[in-house]
Amino acid sequence: MALAEARAAAERGEVPVGAVLVDGARRAVLAAAGNEVEARTDPTAHAEMLVIRAGAEALATPRLTECDLYVTLEPCPMCAAALSFVRIRRLYYGASDPKGGGVEHGPRIYDHETCHHAPEVYGGIDEERAGALLKEFFKERR
Repeated sequence: MALAEARAAAERGEVPVGAVLVDGARRAVLAAAGNEVEARTDPTAHAEMLVIRAGAEALATPRLTECDLYVTLEPCPMCAAALSFVRIRRLYYGASDPKGGGVEHGPRIYDHETCHHAPEVYGGIDEERAGALLKEFFKERR
């Protein structure tokens, strides 16, 4: 589902990142989204932020402690911090992001002593397909 959201984002001219938020307790999808930065003229409208907002609204709580996030790209520092604040249970991501990532690259948000909460992190999920979407998107724009 996250890859489908990423493809749809690319078709809209957005950086192809897709995210799906799953309620682990109910085993139900709470939200799915692709990036909407350009459409909303909002630099915070990353796929992760959109599903966090939708999930919090759906569950009527600012804490998503029983939820898991599936995203096609390693979250940036902003999204990684937001995932910490909502206390996401598990993070599954596809392609690594050596330039802009905030989980296993860059500031490594969850490694800091001051981090409120560090989710379980599983990277490299369908990394090849997720990475190919991004490479193709940027290749067409150069």
